[in-house]
Amino acid sequence: MSEPTARERGRQIRTEVLGEAHVNASLEGADTFSMPMQELVMDYAWGEIWSRPGLDRRSRSVLNLGLLAAGGHHHELAVHVRGAVRNGLTEEEIREVLLQTAVYAGMPVGLEAFRVAGAVLAELRAEAQADPGAANGGS
Repeated sequence: MSEPTARERGRQIRTEVLGEAHVNASLEGADTFSMPMQELVMDYAWGEIWSRPGLDRRSRSVLNLGLLAAGGHHHELAVHVRGAVRNGLTEEEIREVLLQTAVYAGMPVGLEAFRVAGAVLAELRAEAQADPGAANGGS
């Protein structure tokens, strides 16, 4: 049996971290213009970087939360808050990552990151109450 390609690894990891619904929606929503970007993300971000052995997924989630918050990438921050929960981070750990980010990247960055993450965490709590099987972000 041959090794999986970067795209195959990428799709598997992306699905495990972000959930099947998110990945399917991203791919189904892509057209001929945007599909090459989806393929680039799948191949390199997920298939090459997230599959490297040097950091576990929790550590990668911590890095992503800080970097996305610092960069003001609010949509992706929301996506990766869900992924961080799926990768085992607690609300307390997410809060600490965002507090640390606020000190080093600026208070306005931290305030907005808390708004984004707080909304996602509230959604996850509501989903968990409605369906206890969704407690880790569902899929």
